[in-house]
Amino acid sequence: MGVNLSGRSFLKLLDFSTEEINYLLDLSRDFKNMKRAGVPHRYLEGKNVALLFEKTSTRTRCSFEVGAYDLGMGCTYLDPSGSQMGHKESIADTARVLGRMFDGIEYRGFEQEKVEELAKYAGVPVWNGLTNEFHPTQMLADILTMKENFNNDIKGRQLTFMGDAGNNVGNSLMVVCAKLGVNFVACGPKDNMPEDELVKTCQEIAAQNGSTVKLTEDVHEGVKDADAIYTDIWVSMGQPDELYKTRIPLMEPYRVTSDVMSQAHDDCIFLHCLPSFHDTKTTKGAEVAKKFGITEMEVTDEVFESRASKVFDEAENRMHTIKAVMYATLK
Repeated sequence: MGVNLSGRSFLKLLDFSTEEINYLLDLSRDFKNMKRAGVPHRYLEGKNVALLFEKTSTRTRCSFEVGAYDLGMGCTYLDPSGSQMGHKESIADTARVLGRMFDGIEYRGFEQEKVEELAKYAGVPVWNGLTNEFHPTQMLADILTMKENFNNDIKGRQLTFMGDAGNNVGNSLMVVCAKLGVNFVACGPKDNMPEDELVKTCQEIAAQNGSTVKLTEDVHEGVKDADAIYTDIWVSMGQPDELYKTRIPLMEPYRVTSDVMSQAHDDCIFLHCLPSFHDTKTTKGAEVAKKFGITEMEVTDEVFESRASKVFDEAENRMHTIKAVMYATLK
């Protein structure tokens, strides 16, 4: 029997089987090929989606908007000031209102409980564009990028996440790697690792798929067999700037440098969900450089601009994978 995700919400990858995740990745590749060949695919004409953002984003918003338009759908963006959710109207009430007007709802914000509650009451598919705990749409783009660079063969390869491995990206990478048989290594400070319960769950899933989940504080141990090295910003959106004072000395040993990349496999690729602080050409980068005396944070500019860096392929793939999620759940 074929995979059927119609009517499903997309909240976290723990909810999806290996077969279902691979189906979404194959669909993403098909949509990418159609997009690049200029083949129209307005398969969802007449439908409408709402984008509910409590945290702003460039890639997530543009991916959902362009993806919706390519599929023939109408798209309404609600920024943090464009909705009364949580202020004058409960999450449940917001869900029931939007669910009567739209065919699907994207949420990007804070607690995972919020997107789960939206899905409970909306009556239409709800998609997680990012929460504090998980970032499932990003994972599909990351894995699609790996597949493109390793001839579609990623089972048994190793992805190493450097830095704050207990954030939403680290959590989600661990989940998707376990589901797809990719060896996952979290390399960072011991107090910035994923929660023990999630680690245990992912180790059990990985064992079923012939892979492993490991945690280490040692950089050489973490990257020595890596096929992909991934990192993220040291202070996430919504966290106070005061964190830089403690995060910089804590995370500096886990900066992705050319030396770090050289300890991995020769064809190792570099991944990052963006935005990245690899130089001082941003307001925040210049501010941090002036205050703390560093010009590069989680990754050096040399690595970011190197041939190993696939970050812009990854960014483009957000659009194709998000399109696949919307189509699969709304068709």
